[in-house]
Amino acid sequence: VQLQASGGGLVQPGGSLRLSCVISGFTPRPYPIGWFRQAPGKEREGISCISGSGGSSYYADSVKGRFTSSRDNPVHTVYLEMNKLKPEDTAVYYCATVQDGCPPQGDILRPSWGLYWGQGTLVTVSS
Repeated sequence: VQLQASGGGLVQPGGSLRLSCVISGFTPRPYPIGWFRQAPGKEREGISCISGSGGSSYYADSVKGRFTSSRDNPVHTVYLEMNKLKPEDTAVYYCATVQDGCPPQGDILRPSWGLYWGQGTLVTVSS
């Protein structure tokens, strides 16, 4: 299984970006996909997770209400729509399969839950 994240770039505070994660290789079922990010000098953190069907999603408090995850299973792609971006959102963003499922809202999406990882895409929020 391979994942490839794309869509990062430079955006002004308050702006928007949409990240994509393309999943290739054989999977017996659509896996839940987590989004993680790692800012310079900080540990990697889980910020969003979407179920295999796309029917449910998890968001960390830091992004809830601003970020939205969706997926298009026929084209094996998961998206992360990011709105109202802040300088503190600057990080390398990664997607990963979360085979055991997304955590309940209010819990923590731990990087150790990710199995197959994409290469990361850099998001810079700056004026």
